[in-house]
Amino acid sequence: MRIAQISPLFEAVPPKLYGGTERVVYSLTEELVAMGHDVTLFASGDSTTSATLAPMRETALRLDPTVKDWVATYYRMVELIYRRKDEFDVLHFHIDYFPLQLFSRQNVPFLTTLHGRLDVREFVETYSTFKDCPFVSISNSQRRPIPHLNWVRTVLHGMPANLLTPQPVKQEYAAFLGRISPEKGVDRAIRIAGKAGLKLKIAAKVDNADKEYYDTLIKPLIVGNPDVEFIGEINDAQKPAFLSGAHALLFPIDWPEPFGLVMIESMACGTPVIAFNCGSVPEVMDDGVTGFIVNNIDEAVKAVGKLHTIDRKQVRATFDRRWTSRRMAEDYVNVYEELAQPVRRLHVVNG
Repeated sequence: MRIAQISPLFEAVPPKLYGGTERVVYSLTEELVAMGHDVTLFASGDSTTSATLAPMRETALRLDPTVKDWVATYYRMVELIYRRKDEFDVLHFHIDYFPLQLFSRQNVPFLTTLHGRLDVREFVETYSTFKDCPFVSISNSQRRPIPHLNWVRTVLHGMPANLLTPQPVKQEYAAFLGRISPEKGVDRAIRIAGKAGLKLKIAAKVDNADKEYYDTLIKPLIVGNPDVEFIGEINDAQKPAFLSGAHALLFPIDWPEPFGLVMIESMACGTPVIAFNCGSVPEVMDDGVTGFIVNNIDEAVKAVGKLHTIDRKQVRATFDRRWTSRRMAEDYVNVYEELAQPVRRLHVVNG
């Protein structure tokens, strides 16, 4: 198939450090190419891909401090893709609501994977206006705020099988990986590790929007605490050793997490996850196999005491069975073929 993948422009594909959606787009694009499809990736020009790269701007928005209005870059990108729409059998968007108005008025099959939370009034109103457009959710729980949309499938994320692998290192701490923000619960991770008698290593990004939260609430919990180490952002090359060296990844979230990519990154390294029962967690975790699903800090501390019952080889085996990018790509190809089928029938009749 001739497939267009349309990535956000905030990070390069793949991201140099933190970046969830762009990382998923990269994994999907590479796997589709490996499966023999003709893929064009619309992304920032500093992206790296085995597909055909269609650069929408020179660098990722995050790296360009001169940008005053990032919405304008998306407005332009959608128009440029529209002008090329007939080159493709299907167009796969990962840029929220931006393509809906224009692409709902044309005939080339398209779909939009929604990667973020939907429990915001403006999102409910906007997506409901385009409720007949085809949407893909990244977990069933993500759909709850807007269940009446045209959800064509839930496709759970995946990642390359050999990107992160278990390393032969000693487990000496608990790990926190991702982004520091109130909903991600790094303060709760610090409390869990402290009560469980574990050291905690934090490898996380601090966005400008969360800097005040970090400075006022999190930094005081770290500075002067010999049992907590803040590492900062790490890249994919650093993750295997970081995650393999952890007794567990702590994921004490307090929000309707749409997916939670760090959970499967941890599983890829054979490291169990202790996760709060929010959002997608019950869909991603196999409780008692890949870690433990808990409801509060005390339950998380008790789960630390049960980590010896988790077989780290089974954690990795579960990743291989459920969470590879090949499985994700196959799921998406099924969706593409279903969407493209009526168009192909029309072409045959008209021919």
